[in-house]
Amino acid sequence: MQPRLRLFTGEEEDSFDAPSMTTISFGELMQIVDDAVRSNRSWLNDFDHDDVMITEDLYEVLTEYLRLRPGA
Repeated sequence: MQPRLRLFTGEEEDSFDAPSMTTISFGELMQIVDDAVRSNRSWLNDFDHDDVMITEDLYEVLTEYLRLRPGA
């Protein structure tokens, strides 16, 4: 089979697909993030403005934790 040539016209099709998603346990995520924070990994900053989807009950626990934790 011969390779097909593609003509570049300067106008690209919408090839920007939504990023693929995957599932990871919260415990595994915490181990990875905890290690990265302790090691002061710079790649963490790449995700500063990314949205993260979490369950509603985890959101409630996290917001309550922030509200109740002692002041610095």
